[in-house]
Amino acid sequence: MANVVARLSGDEGAARRLKGIYSICSAHPWVLGAAMRQALVDDTPLLIESTSNQVDQFGGYTGMKPADFVRFTHLIADRVGFPRSRLILGGDHLGPNAWRSLLAEEAMQRAEALIDAYVSAGFTKIHLDTSMSCGGDPHRLSDDVVAERASRLCAVAEAAAAREGNARKPAYIIGTEVPVPGGAAEDLDTVEVTHANAALDTVAIHRAAWRARGLDDAWARVIALVVQPGVEFDHTKVVDYQPALATGLSAVLAKVPGMVFEAHSTDYQKPEALAALVEDGFAILKVGPGVTFALREALYALADIEAELVPERARSDLRGVVEKVMVSKPDNWERYYHGNEQEKRLLRVYSYSDRIRYYWADPEIDAAAQKLVRNLSEVAIPENLLSRYLPEQYWQLRSGLIDTSPMGLIQSKVRGVIGAYAAACRA
Repeated sequence: MANVVARLSGDEGAARRLKGIYSICSAHPWVLGAAMRQALVDDTPLLIESTSNQVDQFGGYTGMKPADFVRFTHLIADRVGFPRSRLILGGDHLGPNAWRSLLAEEAMQRAEALIDAYVSAGFTKIHLDTSMSCGGDPHRLSDDVVAERASRLCAVAEAAAAREGNARKPAYIIGTEVPVPGGAAEDLDTVEVTHANAALDTVAIHRAAWRARGLDDAWARVIALVVQPGVEFDHTKVVDYQPALATGLSAVLAKVPGMVFEAHSTDYQKPEALAALVEDGFAILKVGPGVTFALREALYALADIEAELVPERARSDLRGVVEKVMVSKPDNWERYYHGNEQEKRLLRVYSYSDRIRYYWADPEIDAAAQKLVRNLSEVAIPENLLSRYLPEQYWQLRSGLIDTSPMGLIQSKVRGVIGAYAAACRA
């Protein structure tokens, strides 16, 4: 199996220590700071990805264009003390997804501008996702059309990298079996694993499309194929990885030298499942809602501690503020959360898809979160309260690994998730 770490980072030393790499798909500064601190401890590169919904040439839902996101991550790295040279920036689901309502040609033109903006800004891991139908397309695109459109976007990326004189040429991810970003919207019990023949056909059809455009040099940098190894989550449960079901799929890698599999929606998998995924060739593990779910757990636990220690008139009321804003601005959850009012209320807080993550940058919510941190920075948090609300952090405190500062507790909670991925990727 090709060492994906070396091909992404150019760091041969790290490559010898790692057999896989995890990808943090988040734009929250506290999550990214926690990831950088974890990578510092592990002495590894760090792969951070933004999606086409988060960051695009118009600003995405974060308000950031690709160059803005690069500056944003660099500022966090400088503050944490993480070397910029060890950051790997990737673009996830890059293609016409945001413009599916437009006619295909117009949507693809916008996708070309998106790709150009990402590569020009210095992103080096590019997921070419052209699997969705646009205006005027049939309901399901053929593999030939998907591959032709992906090769078209690859040509744009190559031209941008050459024009900008980028030190590292882009590495590409292909694949048509892409799970729904952020988890499934419907209830799930099982997920069908990608068939081995389907994976081989996808590679062959894409290879032919690259060849037809004279992109042989770029094809050598197609490092991974997105497949479905049988992992997913819906609002309330997780479909766990079962290695026995993916044996045939894993065997495909012997027939496509130089490539690995990229696994999406690995959030909430057990640590042993993450390790098995890497061992079976799913060497790029994507995680997004899983880390922001941990962030929300930490913040809400701290809000409970605040209620014990801070007079009511001075509290942040973070929970109440989040609920009020989400109800008044339902666009990011309304299509996904169904049921009666009580059921929707629970989903707004506890769904594994964690659509709260779209709201942390809201000015009112951000102000409440900052006030929560300030309030708890000005009081001493007794360790017995940690035992009640943040039991894992209680034992870390007792072992002398962390202190009771609110940011330290938040970072510890998020790193608890990231640490499982880091362990799974070690050689």
